Amino acid sequence: MSWIQKLYDTYEHAQALDVSDQDVMPISHTLQNAHINIVIDDDGNFKRARVLEKTKVVLPATEASAGRSGKEPPPHPLSDKLQYVAQDYVVYGGNKKPFFEGYAKQLGEWVHSAYTHPKALAVFNYVSKGTVIHDLVAEKVCYVDKNEVLLSQWLEESEAPLLFKVLPKDKGKLDQGNALVCWSVEIEGQSLSNTWQDKSLQDAWVQYDINRGGATSFCCVTGNETVAALNHPAKLRHTGDKAKLISANDSSGYTFRGRFLDAQQAVSVGFEVTQKAHNALRWLLSRQGYRNGDHVTVSWAVSGAQVPQPFSDPNEWGSEIDDLSVVEKVFPVENVLNHSVDLGLSFANNFKKKLAGYCSGKSLELTDSIVVMSLDSATPGRMAISYYRDFRPTEYLDNLQQWHLDFAWWQRASKDKKDHGYQDWYLCAPSLWAILQAVYGDIIKSNDALKKNLAERLLPTIIEKRDFPIDIQRRAIQRATNRQSYKQDEQWQWEQNLGVACALYRGYYQRHPDIKKRRTYQMALETENHSRDYLYGRLLAIAENIEQFALDKAGEKRTTTAGRLMQRFADRPFSTWKNIELALQPYIQRLQNSSGGFVVDRKQKLDEVQSLFNSEEFIQDKALSGEFLLGFHCQRLVLRKKNETVNNEEVKEGSES
Repeated sequence: MSWIQKLYDTYEHAQALDVSDQDVMPISHTLQNAHINIVIDDDGNFKRARVLEKTKVVLPATEASAGRSGKEPPPHPLSDKLQYVAQDYVVYGGNKKPFFEGYAKQLGEWVHSAYTHPKALAVFNYVSKGTVIHDLVAEKVCYVDKNEVLLSQWLEESEAPLLFKVLPKDKGKLDQGNALVCWSVEIEGQSLSNTWQDKSLQDAWVQYDINRGGATSFCCVTGNETVAALNHPAKLRHTGDKAKLISANDSSGYTFRGRFLDAQQAVSVGFEVTQKAHNALRWLLSRQGYRNGDHVTVSWAVSGAQVPQPFSDPNEWGSEIDDLSVVEKVFPVENVLNHSVDLGLSFANNFKKKLAGYCSGKSLELTDSIVVMSLDSATPGRMAISYYRDFRPTEYLDNLQQWHLDFAWWQRASKDKKDHGYQDWYLCAPSLWAILQAVYGDIIKSNDALKKNLAERLLPTIIEKRDFPIDIQRRAIQRATNRQSYKQDEQWQWEQNLGVACALYRGYYQRHPDIKKRRTYQMALETENHSRDYLYGRLLAIAENIEQFALDKAGEKRTTTAGRLMQRFADRPFSTWKNIELALQPYIQRLQNSSGGFVVDRKQKLDEVQSLFNSEEFIQDKALSGEFLLGFHCQRLVLRKKNETVNNEEVKEGSES
């Protein structure tokens, strides 16, 4: 039960935090989508009503109603659907079973107890009149037909009322009884009328709910005898989430029969503990959770200090920590690509300073606990913890730092040029979404299973420094190599995927399972790297640069020969290089008169790279490894320079794809 203990402690710490409008929800409450707001006075007289759009409210709830389900779901104490709060729901032909009696009885017991509240009493007095639907129809919030029956469809030619737009539909029909009502009580001298924002009303209900009594039991979390929880909260990931982390159906499914007499003997958690723990988890997921459909991952410090999320993009960290830049943000990339310096060292120093900000001031302490937790549900009613790990701050931040250092590479961040006239480039590890795109392409947008699977596999790699899955790395390399599969207007996406593939290849060999095969690649052009694969990548980049320059000068928009043959080049480099080299000759001749300096310079680069080959390796036609992409990408970035003086001639590079 470590996870629930950590969440319980987090709730206690969160009470002292200044989290503005993102307060942790109080116990004995639940989060719901409200559809109608009814305003009454302190005597329970109707004043007005309106329809709400996409409004979430925190409303009082009992242990049973917070996770209600079944044929007779128990009512909430104050705010609820019309089929609960409206006594005249039946009179107006409500389609569903009414639950007003149970609602009125429960609300009456509260307002007549020692923990009553004037706003709750006003609501009780109003609903007791039995005119809720009548008033809403008169106010033109709800609608009936000529027989005074609530409409389930809007068949008139005029625009449908707002309530018909916000309520969920089933086969084109809706039930107005499903509209959840929240209350506002206007009391003279008080500026706050909304009951869901009234702290004093929330406290009154909490005290009443706690002191209603119940069977005591040993709490497995605190180790104390306390009122035991019989039902545990749902709605953790969103307001419609019915899956629970703790649940039992011993009375019908005989889950524990034969070993325990009842579910409480298997595990018992205190009512207050489970309420606080689940509310803390709900708060954390809404505040900083990463979502992949029903699969969610969240990282948090029990003390409440800010921590970087495993799947967050470091470019988005901004000023959360300090003013130092985690990444090398380049405007434009051409002006700073000095490959005579160690870009990796500069990046590492900046990144370390960035993470160091988390341990300064009032942030993380060495004794703090950082928890990483993933949740998923295979069925609508059951939720599982698919990943759980407790870290010390130094271990967590060191592992996260190592991920961003091992897998850092130049990444293209945008499709279009910004106001400054250039694309944004970053020197960092790729984000999870960028990896998803590079590995699976557009299919990932509609396939939650793939996204979930990849996230689950990458999480241990990111925060536990485990080896990178080789199949993911190979697929990214394969898709980046197959440039011909990208349309002309998708070349920016190919360029982005190329950066991701290089990052994954570099990171994989930084952590290769076989220590003898581990290799550190610089984040810059390695002129001393005489590897056959790396050199072939450089050759391809130079050939592409020559042809692209010629095409741009002629105003032609098409993929270069090097681009079209990239996949074939990766499979059979020597034989394909002959074709590429022959295809270059017409472009070289075309540029000879107008850009002679450019031609001389690029020919020298081709000769320079070819001279570095081992002759026997050069003529081999075996397939290239992903290392050729590193050479290709680095050489390509070097050739991006906007202006270069060659033989006293200013050479302007062609436009980017």
